[in-house]
Amino acid sequence: MSRPRLDRRSFLASVAVLGGSLVLGFEIPFGPRATHAATSAREITAWIVIEPDDAVIIRVAKSEMGQGSFTALPMLVAEELECDWSKVKAEFAPPHENRKRDRVWGNMSTGASRSVSASQNELRRAGATARAMLIAAAAAQWKVPDAECTAAQGVIIHRPSGRSITYGRIAAAAAAVAPPAQVALKDPKDWKLIGTRQMRLDVPDKIAGKPIYAIDVQLSNMLYAAIVQCPVFKGVLKSVEESKISGMKGVRRVVKLADAVAVVADTWWQAQRVAQALPVSWDFGENATVSSATIRAHLQAGLTATNARIGRNDGDVEWALAHAVKRVEADYEVPFLGHATMEPQNCTAHVTADVVEVWAPTQDGETALAIAADAAGMPPSKVVIHKMMLGGGFGRRGIFQDFVRQAVLIAKEAGQPVKLVWTREEDVRHDFYRPVAMARLVAGLDADGTPIAWKIRAAGQSIIAAVSPRVMQFGVDRNFLQGLLEDMPYGVPNYLVDFAMRNTHVPVGVWRSVNHSQNAFFKESFVDEMAFAAGADPYLFRRKLLMGKPRQLAVLDAAANRAGWSASPPPGNFRGIALHNSQNSICAQVVEASVANDGKVRVHRVTSAIDAGYVVNPLTVELQTESAVVFALTAALYGEITIKDGRVEQANFHDYPMLRLAEMPRVETVIVPGDDSWGGIGETAVPPLAPALCNALFAATGKRIRSLPLKNHDLRAVP
Repeated sequence: MSRPRLDRRSFLASVAVLGGSLVLGFEIPFGPRATHAATSAREITAWIVIEPDDAVIIRVAKSEMGQGSFTALPMLVAEELECDWSKVKAEFAPPHENRKRDRVWGNMSTGASRSVSASQNELRRAGATARAMLIAAAAAQWKVPDAECTAAQGVIIHRPSGRSITYGRIAAAAAAVAPPAQVALKDPKDWKLIGTRQMRLDVPDKIAGKPIYAIDVQLSNMLYAAIVQCPVFKGVLKSVEESKISGMKGVRRVVKLADAVAVVADTWWQAQRVAQALPVSWDFGENATVSSATIRAHLQAGLTATNARIGRNDGDVEWALAHAVKRVEADYEVPFLGHATMEPQNCTAHVTADVVEVWAPTQDGETALAIAADAAGMPPSKVVIHKMMLGGGFGRRGIFQDFVRQAVLIAKEAGQPVKLVWTREEDVRHDFYRPVAMARLVAGLDADGTPIAWKIRAAGQSIIAAVSPRVMQFGVDRNFLQGLLEDMPYGVPNYLVDFAMRNTHVPVGVWRSVNHSQNAFFKESFVDEMAFAAGADPYLFRRKLLMGKPRQLAVLDAAANRAGWSASPPPGNFRGIALHNSQNSICAQVVEASVANDGKVRVHRVTSAIDAGYVVNPLTVELQTESAVVFALTAALYGEITIKDGRVEQANFHDYPMLRLAEMPRVETVIVPGDDSWGGIGETAVPPLAPALCNALFAATGKRIRSLPLKNHDLRAVP
């Protein structure tokens, strides 16, 4: 069997699977034997390999797509392991090995900002277990009690005699020690590494261009595939005039799929040019007349539908509204949104009679494995998944991995390795989008301007209905109401929230912060409307509603104080504020913005305060907050996927633009000390950005923004 050659940015780099681990700097044995390649490394536990030179390799079960898991998760292990952090490296735990080893690395899905919170206990115990095994091995060698030995910085010391031995020298013996049944974890006050600012382990190599992303994979005898998918969702392929491309240079074959056609060629450019020229006929089906207007009408009907499902019902909302001194009402709406990952969808696959081998940019290697097995018609035990670095994920590469299925189907027919790469146009037009949504909000205020009633009707498309209908409770997709149920931070005695599910033919999926993204916009914009109706300062109005919520109050105060809320902003600038609970964390943001005479919006400063409970790496919190601001600001200003004739109208960055460098505001992050909980930080700063910005624009213009994106609004000053 030939060996693959991986090339990136004009130099040769390669990888090897050693003892079931991916390690930079070697060549991959091609095929299933790769997972059993000989190695000099010492595996202490499934999570930890210690080499004779004292290098510590920590296996990471989660994907790395810029969010810092490749550093935070090893920090959790290293804290309890008591190793030298400067000698720590990280590698992916292979999904196929996870299956063979009874899922020793647990759930490999990477999403919902749960990489740390869902893994921390297991990883810390892995470190503590390995430390105990190392100490036991050293104590046995010295013939002394374990209790007389201690470990620090990768060295075991016998306290009475002063003898010492490094982890690397004792690792082989430690690997043979039976793991202890129970280990004690450190008290947080004794942490030395957790809570400190650490540079990400993957950054130096990324700066040098060394990591191999899935789109970089090069294999011997590899072909390339370009794909054209039915432009109307749920449409199917009717016919292809293959004779029109017969004899064209480099073309190897045309592969027909149920809703797409792929061209396989010697180079991707050849495949793409032919795919674009290939005469294809489609059966668009019943959805060919669907448009954004018809979808909007469908959702609007949901705002008055009688079959909505209740998510939360406190007190007697209708009675309280009837007795309110002042009533506030507003309708809000948001569009479909795409992920637009920097690395377009791609996958390399090789299917033989004995094995299916896949190189994929996946957020869930186990799902990729299951999809590949199903597509190839082979048992999961015959599938090898090489999990690569991701050029962005944001939820796109998790549950739905259509690119993996397509690559395996194409490679199976081609009979040799094939790399499938989507164009940006295919990527924009065939996403699993953030759902379109609307909300009708009604509140009743008493004579003091205090809300005594609040009713929210949400209408939109359910992700859960598409992904896992069994998760729905009595027909209610509670996930659609994220941020509005038990996690609603504000105390209003009479509160009702319900959901009218209005599904469409447009495929939807998880998008960074999922349904929190729209619900925070609805909720926090409307809180400002209530504050305005009450004649109250938006910040002080929120403080009043947060009495009895000390964590939320501390976060709100931290953001307001750092932003200088009590002082006037620079002339021409205006501020807005918002707060939202998500991923077991709390984030408050103050946005400072201005509006030029021509209506152009400029965001100057974003101040974020975050309580995520225990923080593993404060630097990662800051970086992820900055990333979230870019992501959320892009969506607020420009993000919009529209439908015409059943298909997406947008195609590339010219009509689905991203935030430019010159538009990036100054971002300040305040980490608020939390309680003994573990929250997420990858998505937490996304939801409050849009409402905080729109609240600032109301302060600037007097115009209330109730729909996104802002590009659709005329914010010019009224003469």
